Amino acid sequence: MNVAPRVVTIGERFSSTLTLSADSVKSFATLVNDLNPLHHDDAYAAQSRFGGLIASGTQPTAHFMALLATHFSQYAQPLGLEFDIKLKKAVHAQDTLTMSWQVRDAWWKPSLNGDLTQLDGSVVNQRGETVLLGAATILVMPSKPKAAHEIAHETVRPAAQSAQDSQKS
Repeated sequence: MNVAPRVVTIGERFSSTLTLSADSVKSFATLVNDLNPLHHDDAYAAQSRFGGLIASGTQPTAHFMALLATHFSQYAQPLGLEFDIKLKKAVHAQDTLTMSWQVRDAWWKPSLNGDLTQLDGSVVNQRGETVLLGAATILVMPSKPKAAHEIAHETVRPAAQSAQDSQKS
């Protein structure tokens, strides 16, 4: 019996760290046309409940989503399909963010020639506060698309065995 190909490993985790400078907060907000003075005007932001410049919600969200493409494109062809993002706390200029994702589930979708992959993730600042939570469904295709006849003759270890092997190394 042929086993469906596997591109990702269930349980796989990856993360990245990023510090947002005041200049990057202002530049990004301008780029996405978010003209809220909390992202541009130091004096205005200092008098706000936040006590200083905060990033547009689109900035940490964009970096968080981009981490998926950056990670999976190292060995496959990823394509974002669906994202659920919850902004939990403001991200301040000079915050250092650790963005993390974990593969919750994945299954081969022959009609798309890739793994439909569900992930859960979070973004935490340097104070240990969760500033963003997310869930995503992406398609992760093999680097070189395989023809149908190649897939039909391929036998790949089940994902559980691949996970065990990766823990040993």
